Amino acid sequence: MENHKVIGQRVVRSDYLAKVTGQACYSADLKLPGMLVAKVLRSPYAHARILAIDVSPALKIPGVKAAVSGQDGYGVKWGVFRYTQDHDMLPTDKVRYVGEDVAAVAAIDEETALEALHAIKVEYEPLPAVFDPVAAMAPDAPQIHDAYPGNINVHVHIDVGDVESAFRESFIVREDTFRAAGEAYAMMEPYAVVAHYNSGYLDFWMPNAGPHVRAKALSNLLQIPLNRVRVRHIFSGGAFGGRSEVAPGDFITALLSMKSGKPVKLVLSREENAISSRQVHDIVATIKTGVKQDGTILAKEFKAIYNGGAYSSTGPIAASIPYYVYEEAYRFPNVKYDGYRVYTNKGIRGMYGCHGRAFLAGNEVQLDMIAKDLGIDPMDIRIKNGLTLGEKTATKSWITSGNLAEPTQKAAEKAGWSSKRGKLPKNKGIGMGCVAIMTGFPMGFRSSSSCYVKLNDDGHATVVTGIVDNGQGNDSMAVQIASEILGLPMEDINLVSADTEVTNLDPGAYSQAATFAGGNAVKKACEHARNQILALASEKLNEAVEDLDLQNKMVICRKNPEKKMPISWITREAFFRAKPIAGIGSYIPKIDFDREWISKPFGQMAGTYSFGTSVAEVEIDEETGKITMPHFVTAHDCGKAINPMAVEGQMEGSVQQAGVAAITEGNLWDEGFLLNPDLLEYKVPLACDMPDIETIIVESNDPEGPFGAKEGGLTVRMNAYSAVACAVSNALGVQFSELPLTPDRILEMIEKKGGDK
Repeated sequence: MENHKVIGQRVVRSDYLAKVTGQACYSADLKLPGMLVAKVLRSPYAHARILAIDVSPALKIPGVKAAVSGQDGYGVKWGVFRYTQDHDMLPTDKVRYVGEDVAAVAAIDEETALEALHAIKVEYEPLPAVFDPVAAMAPDAPQIHDAYPGNINVHVHIDVGDVESAFRESFIVREDTFRAAGEAYAMMEPYAVVAHYNSGYLDFWMPNAGPHVRAKALSNLLQIPLNRVRVRHIFSGGAFGGRSEVAPGDFITALLSMKSGKPVKLVLSREENAISSRQVHDIVATIKTGVKQDGTILAKEFKAIYNGGAYSSTGPIAASIPYYVYEEAYRFPNVKYDGYRVYTNKGIRGMYGCHGRAFLAGNEVQLDMIAKDLGIDPMDIRIKNGLTLGEKTATKSWITSGNLAEPTQKAAEKAGWSSKRGKLPKNKGIGMGCVAIMTGFPMGFRSSSSCYVKLNDDGHATVVTGIVDNGQGNDSMAVQIASEILGLPMEDINLVSADTEVTNLDPGAYSQAATFAGGNAVKKACEHARNQILALASEKLNEAVEDLDLQNKMVICRKNPEKKMPISWITREAFFRAKPIAGIGSYIPKIDFDREWISKPFGQMAGTYSFGTSVAEVEIDEETGKITMPHFVTAHDCGKAINPMAVEGQMEGSVQQAGVAAITEGNLWDEGFLLNPDLLEYKVPLACDMPDIETIIVESNDPEGPFGAKEGGLTVRMNAYSAVACAVSNALGVQFSELPLTPDRILEMIEKKGGDK
């Protein structure tokens, strides 16, 4: 099936009509009979012991149907790993950040619920708090969790080769420290969840990246059998990594529904969404690099400190990913990495599609400075040290498709790199950022995806898959794959997805596995069904199976195209024989399941890897410090673009989310209080801030991916800010030290440059 009819075509996504007409239903839109409104009482303290909670006064208010606190839980703590289970969804001992969920009510309307919150009595004993991760590691810092001395939640240690000897042999050794503020996910849809407990069964609707993972967590937290917890499909207004884990709101609405016997809906305000749902780690990264005179990297040493906030969340993963996406791009014969995720009295930090700004941008800017000292083109030093097909990463993962050189060269050529680098006027600069991304990392048995497809008596198909679409186009991708294999138009294929009751296990939109794992499962299921159709058609048409094809709703003889039969005839015949056409398919990436984030960080980490390079141009107003970005070029290796338009959309969105955001986005704090919890003060890039974007799709045709496909765009989200930081440093001739690159920081860089003269 090399001559594809649908794969590789620029098709309109299957979910577009519902979204552009406003028919798409999100969690906050749901209305169920008798549904109650939930509201949450939040901690006013960054750190305090809970001495007493009394929710009984709230229950005396007419219209209040239920009230809960930590005493109504089951003593089960949440954590992605067993060794990081530290989070009571409703605390019983103490609060650890401003805005933490403490108690909640369900009432007949919002006004009554808000009145009830004021009636709840909580007695606190304020405790000393710490907000900076470096300060939190000090011996005399307040202890946030007794089980974690020094407030070190996670320590990831990787040591390969002989780093000290390699530094002694290096021609140049450079060490720098970089910082980046934490960010907000800033989804357009504030978090909302609906829970309905009925006859021992619990239904949920909420935006999420993995329904099966969410259902399992809630089953454990609520002590309900897994087959009685159903996470249903719902449209999602953005994820970006922030919908990956179970949320306190899920647990709270469930308890309230179980107590009241009614469906309960909780909708967070924009401010609540910012202070009490997941945020992005702020980072301090110290980077030391040693190179030969020709620019070959001999040694790397990293110390990265991540502000993890109050609880573990995705701790080991978050403390590892910035390093891994860098070692997957470059050759490190000698490397030492120490990543510390540290508890502080701030909101919980989680995963992010743009995770690691200070670490990744710092590495790339430092590489530019080394290239300048050596008299080497920054592009050439990247290609020289970039990994290629068949090589291994420092932690022993094979590169099975793609390389860093191709997207780097293509992006540079399109951007006019050779004619611009070092030749632009004053206060104009051009910079390059490179990275690679793992596709499908170990999640135990949840790494696998399964799919079921059935052919209906009219010849139409229904595909049932756990694939989740948070806006990336994953649903449409699954339909496109099925359309290609079954020879049916996309509109003849119904998709049932992201519902734990009817779909099999799937990792969800996590670990970049939707296309690679989920798409492969869809492909295999449809191939299974296709083979059944062709076998029966071979009998009916008296033609060999290998001479038949499925096209345009027909079984067609390749040798004699006039000899054909509608697929619907075959499916009806199958029903008459009591052998309906139904296909099943599963796929799990070929990864080392003994590999572990902390205890064994070696072995095949992912099914495959994607490579990408971004090139940004900037102009700086030295009077105001304002940065404008006229042009941005990005090249991404997606293996095979199933829908080029969707891949380009992901790339363009990533330029906004990471590239332009590098000059605007960052959380502002006063001790434990978030100062910019809304979209007025939190500066999400607007349309007027966007550059002219050129996207380049690089196709390496991965041997394992469905039709050769890999993930579709995340390299851009992890290198765009590096390109911007490098461009700014190039324009000013001085290295950046802190993100975001706001006007005040740019003016400081300009002042530093003047002082250096």
